Amino acid sequence: MLVTEDLAPQVGVAPICDAIGVSRASLYRRRRPRQLPPRPTPARSLSQPERQGVLQVLHSERFIDAPPAQVHATLLEEGSYLCSPRTMYRILASSGEVRERRDQLQHPRYARPELVATAPNQVWSWDITKLKGLVKLCYFYLYVILDIFSRYVVGWMIAEAENAGLAERLIEQSCLKQGIGPEQLTLHADRGSPMRSKTVAQLLAELGIDKSHGRPRVSNDNPFSEALFKTTKYRPAMPDRFDGAEHAREVFRGVFGWYNNEHHHSGIVYLTPSVVHHGRADEILERRHRVRMAAYLEHPERFVKGQPQRERLPSAVWINPPETTTRQDAPGSSQTDPDDPEVVPVCRTYGSFENLRTTPRELAAAAEATH
Repeated sequence: MLVTEDLAPQVGVAPICDAIGVSRASLYRRRRPRQLPPRPTPARSLSQPERQGVLQVLHSERFIDAPPAQVHATLLEEGSYLCSPRTMYRILASSGEVRERRDQLQHPRYARPELVATAPNQVWSWDITKLKGLVKLCYFYLYVILDIFSRYVVGWMIAEAENAGLAERLIEQSCLKQGIGPEQLTLHADRGSPMRSKTVAQLLAELGIDKSHGRPRVSNDNPFSEALFKTTKYRPAMPDRFDGAEHAREVFRGVFGWYNNEHHHSGIVYLTPSVVHHGRADEILERRHRVRMAAYLEHPERFVKGQPQRERLPSAVWINPPETTTRQDAPGSSQTDPDDPEVVPVCRTYGSFENLRTTPRELAAAAEATH
């Protein structure tokens, strides 16, 4: 506001307010603050001596530990009426005597994780799910590590316990298999006991891997692992219960082989995770486009939307994207037209991402900065 007052005589009020994003009405209101008249005292309110009398009754040894509703009911039965229970609460509040008698647990505010991957082996998501055994309350535990960009399962394990040491071994072996270097990877998980253990934290520190955790009781903060578990458990051939750990390993060995090499994933334009993870997406998409173009040239009337366009792999995949990611061509210019062919959606995994757009140039710069 001080800058506005200094520059307003030279350039005018309107340009300065537009530049700093302040309404002119706010400036004028600050110059001439509105003086509100004092609030009148209601005619039915208690006088100061009456309020003091109520407070003395509430402070008496008889009622010192009783709530206003109990005091009000007791006095009515004795033929006395001072005021309503709500008025008693107001009188106590004005004296600073209304609060929780015991200290309440204050839950910490957890930051919303925002992670982006523009290539494989930049962000992994991992989680543990239960598998039912033949006996009631007997479970086996499936550990899975997933690359969020390619949806490729980089590591998995079946165990009879949920243990931080087992998780450490799986993470270390998966990093060695994928050739993960220091400062290359971010590992995301929920706040389960193995995920927050010191054993896993020390391993990640030694390997130079950044760790990330979702917020408590927010499943949307770990969506890729949750979606993977649903896809695999809803398979028609998936048994309801498992005879043992070896039976579970045999089943999921086939499931993850199918998932990585045969399952056409909707989040990666119906390519298989193996194709995307090993860098063969452009080859497959070009082959698909040639097939569509051949069909279009033979029967163009069957393509009601015109010539087919080449599919594009999402250039970036987010966990909790920022609210807005837009391009500004020049200061003061409007936002980019969403129909501009030079603008591509960042991620089509979630419906809420449809308005999140950026340019190929920005994505390339982000990828270079990441490496």
